Amino acid sequence: MRTFTAVVEKDHETALYVGYVPGFPGAHSQGETLDELQVNLREVIEMLLEDENLIFNAEFVGTQQIVLA
Repeated sequence: MRTFTAVVEKDHETALYVGYVPGFPGAHSQGETLDELQVNLREVIEMLLEDENLIFNAEFVGTQQIVLA
């Protein structure tokens, strides 16, 4: 079992949730709900993992909050 972390944003123009996996080329999708986005991302990731020549160009480390006064 492998676990991937996706960054999720909501596009206010389309009202769609948009997600991508940092450092995973091509691992991005969208959905009308968070559940739909998760299903779509899972399908994309499974498809991309079938490529034997897949190269990860970065590793997800985490997030940081930047506070401005």
